[in-house]
Parts: sequence; C-alpha cells; structure tokens
Amino acid sequence: MAGIFKKSNQFFRNVFIELKKVKWPTRKELFGYTITVLITVAFLTVFFALVDLGVSEILKLITD
Repeated sequence: MAGIFKKSNQFFRNVFIELKKVKWPTRKELFGYTITVLITVAFLTVFFALVDLGVSEILKLITD
C-alpha cells in the first residue's frame, strides 16, 4: 500500500516540475487569443447558418 502513495507522490512532483517549464501566456496574449477564438466562432456560426438556410431552401424547391 505504501508503494502506491510513493508512486503518487513522485507523479505529482513530476507534474509540478513540468508545469514550471510551461510558458504561460501574458494577459495581453491571452486577450488576443480569446478575441481570435470569439471572432472565429462568430464567423463559423454565421457561415453554417447561411449554408443551412441555403440547403433548406433548395430542399423546399425540390420537394414542393
């Protein structure tokens, strides 16, 4: 049973060491990334809404 705790302790120690190596984004970079994602999501939402509308109108023409 003690082996599990020893391995768990070593695992979390290694995780902490690896997290120290991560280059975390600055506040400015994070804001830029967030804006980029929001704009991309908005664009794709509009794009797929228009495609859906177009396909539904084509299907109405075919089925009526």
